[in-house]
Amino acid sequence: MDEIKENKPASGYKPLILSAVLLAIDQISKAIVVAKIPLYTGKVSVIGDFLTFIHVRNTGIAFSRGTGLPDAVKTVLFIVVPLVLMAVIAYVIIQTPKKKWLTGYQQICLAIILGGGVGTLCDRFFRPEGVVDWISVKIYGLFGMEYWPTFNISDSCVVVGVILLIISLFLPEAPNSIFGGKKKKEDGDCE
Repeated sequence: MDEIKENKPASGYKPLILSAVLLAIDQISKAIVVAKIPLYTGKVSVIGDFLTFIHVRNTGIAFSRGTGLPDAVKTVLFIVVPLVLMAVIAYVIIQTPKKKWLTGYQQICLAIILGGGVGTLCDRFFRPEGVVDWISVKIYGLFGMEYWPTFNISDSCVVVGVILLIISLFLPEAPNSIFGGKKKKEDGDCE
């Protein structure tokens, strides 16, 4: 009788490859935008007025909140706190195979969040004029806004990673099969 393998977390460092790939995609896309689209004046229409690429800078956090805060407060809230959080996420990803804290799926979710978070931190460290935001989506008055606030790939990674992580908390068994893990065979299960 063949025993079905239990879903095991990925090696501690393997998910960091995904983080590095997402970070590279984010930084390359931002470098292209900076090189090709003039700041605040350039616009590339991708799908009519629904999806456009523009070049704006954000010195705040989500939805440009906190742009008027004193520099010392910004440093703590926008650099120090996220840096500590990214270090904790990396530690959890790396230690999970030993400590059994997460499923493989949850490790991947955290790796996506880590890639996005580090992408934003790179901008905060190396682009003093602000984080490069470049994806603009028209939402036609939904939520009282004509356009969703401009965002980038690192923002998308954080949002998607968090959503997938939350889903994994409510459906812990379903997503595991996506990454090859299988539920342990129970007594009485048919082959």
